[in-house]
Amino acid sequence: MARFPSPSAPFLFLLFSLLPLLSLSTVDQPYKTYIIRIDSQSKPSIFPTHYHWYTAEFTNPLKSSTLTTPPDHAATLSQHPSVLAVIEDQRQQLHTTRSPQFLGLRNQRGLWSESDYGSDVIIGVLDTGIWPERRSFSDANLGPVPARWKGICEVGERFTARNCNKKLIGARFFIKGHEAASGGVGPITPINETVEFKSPRDADGHGTHTASTAAGRHAFGASMEGYAAGIAKGVAPKARLAVYKVCWKNAGCFDSDILAAFDAAVKDGVDVISISIGGGDGISAPYYLDPIAIGAYGASSRGVFVSSSAGNDGPNLMSVTNLAPWIVTVGAGTIDRNFPADVALGNGKKLSGVSLYAGSPLSGKMYPLVYPGKSGVLSASLCMENSLDPITVRGKIVVCDRGSSARVAKGLVVKKAGGVGMILANGISNGEGLVGDAHLIPTCALGSDEGDAVKAYVSSTSNPVATISFKGTVVGIKPAPVVASFSGRGPNGLSPEILKPDLIAPGVNILAAWTDAVGPTGLDSDTRKTEFNILSGTSMACPHVSGAAALLKSAHPDWSPAAIRSAMMTTANTFNNLNQPMTDEATGNSSSPYDLGAGHLTLDRAMDPGLVYDITNNDYVNYLCGIGYGPRVIQVITRSPVSCPAKKPLPENLNYPSIAALFSSSAKGAKSKTFIRTVTNVGQPNAVYRLTVQAPKGVTVTVKPPKLVFTEAVKKRSFIVTITANTRNLILDDSGALFGSISWSDGKHVVRSPIVVTQIDPM
Repeated sequence: MARFPSPSAPFLFLLFSLLPLLSLSTVDQPYKTYIIRIDSQSKPSIFPTHYHWYTAEFTNPLKSSTLTTPPDHAATLSQHPSVLAVIEDQRQQLHTTRSPQFLGLRNQRGLWSESDYGSDVIIGVLDTGIWPERRSFSDANLGPVPARWKGICEVGERFTARNCNKKLIGARFFIKGHEAASGGVGPITPINETVEFKSPRDADGHGTHTASTAAGRHAFGASMEGYAAGIAKGVAPKARLAVYKVCWKNAGCFDSDILAAFDAAVKDGVDVISISIGGGDGISAPYYLDPIAIGAYGASSRGVFVSSSAGNDGPNLMSVTNLAPWIVTVGAGTIDRNFPADVALGNGKKLSGVSLYAGSPLSGKMYPLVYPGKSGVLSASLCMENSLDPITVRGKIVVCDRGSSARVAKGLVVKKAGGVGMILANGISNGEGLVGDAHLIPTCALGSDEGDAVKAYVSSTSNPVATISFKGTVVGIKPAPVVASFSGRGPNGLSPEILKPDLIAPGVNILAAWTDAVGPTGLDSDTRKTEFNILSGTSMACPHVSGAAALLKSAHPDWSPAAIRSAMMTTANTFNNLNQPMTDEATGNSSSPYDLGAGHLTLDRAMDPGLVYDITNNDYVNYLCGIGYGPRVIQVITRSPVSCPAKKPLPENLNYPSIAALFSSSAKGAKSKTFIRTVTNVGQPNAVYRLTVQAPKGVTVTVKPPKLVFTEAVKKRSFIVTITANTRNLILDDSGALFGSISWSDGKHVVRSPIVVTQIDPM
């Protein structure tokens, strides 16, 4: 099955798209989809259009309508002189009311007032679609749709043009990559008769949640079955939304569909793209083989701000994903709201955890307690499907270890086996990091230490008993924010010269709109309906930054995506609400830039950052040259031909708002690294900024000049940072690095950049 644009497709679309997408298969092999990057400028003049060229040159000549091909056809295509890259279509995954206030938007003032801030900005959300009837997507009192909008409201199953309005101004769905991967047998491969819609309608809930987090309207009386009751609202309530459904329930998100959505969103006219999607396990492909990085570059190079989730594989080092420097990579932090629950043991001990259970309580009754892991069977300790013996667990509270299956799914396993409740125990990898879930049975999630205490109690007596009590919603929690244990961590495994994540935002226990297609657990057996749901993940943090970018773009329409990111990073907060350094939920220790990047998003400060570090498209090209990519490889990313300077650029000189100094572990004596940065004054025209340095321990940091003077005529100033270290004398922390910062201040603004110093082994 070969898929190309129609002969009348505009040339712009050909330039934007990674086309054609070829589905290659054999009788003995499942379908595979390949994304083919072709140098569009090499079209022979004999062909009137790119369509005719693609059809004649790149399809199998034996079968032009349904392309069946020998297994080596993809390899053959890669040798064609006009083919820049052949990328196998991969499946990506989702990185699954008070939080906007926690960003600094308080008391209905400033950006959070009833002004029209953001109404001229369009946020494109690449996700699972949308449930358009939710109050969060009302267009009441919104003005006309921006005249520059070119998008559509694509009709489909249970979705008509009337589902769009002046708030939800566009909706599309992308399914061809999924169909090809499914062997062309239909839109969705049935999985346990899962409900899904071949339309922009959201059967999963994730997309509805992220869209309303970014730009949901005020919704009074919001809650998830009584939890987090109050007014739900997104970060940019008056921004317009355009949704691009690229993920399908229980089927994932295919690269080719994601790429098509990126291209459509840019062509439609979005200002911000929010994508809470990525790989797992901290494994990142090179930029030229990463369709999210490629699609994001196409957007960023045309002035579209792209924010993406950092992944949920923390607290492991080097677990951060979505690493391209033109993407804003967002980790997750807690907010000052929690949903406490307690476990009372028969020995009198009371252990504190969290829960969003809203059913009938246990009312203090003590029940027998059992830990299936005592048997030594791993699947039983994890409460996997069909692993529990009903005779053993019936009528009891069951202790289940976290991991390998969804937290809520473990509760369903316990319920099916006749258990009356569940204690969900963290392991060492999750530490003390807890998230609430809307469990089907009475459940309390406990940290690693408390979980061990429960298991020790079970082993200490022949008749262990326990009960669980639920405390509802508590606000004013301190300390907050705390870096979520699951949030993807640095260092950047692909380009260590670039610090990732860039920053963190609220991503734990976030209340936002939800689909009617599935209950709050997302399980097919959960028949409950709820207008709002509470979720955790860097998926939830990403749209906070997307909404913030919309407000910043509205206030500063001439700012580039890099300038907006700089404003967020250099004004980010590294202290909690106890005015102490932020801590790591997994360990309780102070967090570092590997955990939180530049810090926690503080939007009111980002509105007026004073100085910004801007980056041009040519700067990114020079960076790619600096990390060793040749012009032809770079063209896979940039789509248009490029050239590299005769002198290889230094990748660390990309004008990023952070600095990472890499020293060889085999170096002898003191060694120095030099970095060049340029700042642009976006504050008062006449200003003088002076330097403050917090050098990493055992490291010398010098900056020249130590003072930056700006005038009406001089808006840009460059400075040189020299970092000197004797690697044999450095005492690195557990992450293998040392941390510091440089800050510029004019007395009103503080423009802070984190510094990372680390050692690398020689090649």
